[in-house]
Amino acid sequence: MPHWLALMVDSLGPLLWAGLVFTVPLTLSSFALGLLVGLASAVIRLFGPKPLAALVRFYVWIIRGTPLLVQLFLIFYGLPSVGIVLDAFPAALIGFTLNVGAYTSEIIRAVIASVPRGQWEAAYSIGMSWSQAMRRTILPQAARVAVPPLSNTFISLVKDTSLAAAITVPELFQAAQRIVATTYEPLILYIEAALIYLALSSVLSALQVRLEKRLNRYGGFLEARS
Repeated sequence: MPHWLALMVDSLGPLLWAGLVFTVPLTLSSFALGLLVGLASAVIRLFGPKPLAALVRFYVWIIRGTPLLVQLFLIFYGLPSVGIVLDAFPAALIGFTLNVGAYTSEIIRAVIASVPRGQWEAAYSIGMSWSQAMRRTILPQAARVAVPPLSNTFISLVKDTSLAAAITVPELFQAAQRIVATTYEPLILYIEAALIYLALSSVLSALQVRLEKRLNRYGGFLEARS
């Protein structure tokens, strides 16, 4: 067996383990929490009081206007200077959640605003409250439109988790860095890490396509009934 292939085979287990234990949980947790933050931020910007909406706009502006790596460094290395000390994984989770929340906020706000005003009026005409109209009429329609951009955000997050290595989270990319430090084979190990990220992204992209097709069929069924 060639040296490069043997090295890739030997390192595959540790890399996959780091991905399973740290990269995947960090990605799923950050996206789930970020989606909640994004939904709340979008609703506040569309329907909330002006001072609170202005505060949310400021949050989105800050997050979207600064690099994710800088945000992680501020949380992990900067906050201890004011007495707030976080372990690496919680710091990464907070950083990714805030970042995802800002971007998904803009996506969700746009798709909610794109739902025709007549849908609100139809919901109110049959006695729905604002919350019922939002939950039963507006959000289901907005979700169909939001799936592609939200899926792209999720796939990007899988790759962005490699930045957590910079604040010592032992995820997939840092596992590759540790092996490089002992084998002195950066090209082989980094190619292998890239291939694992590529495989994860490809699987998620395939799932995204299937989900979009299913939602389109469901949407067509609803339109035919209406």
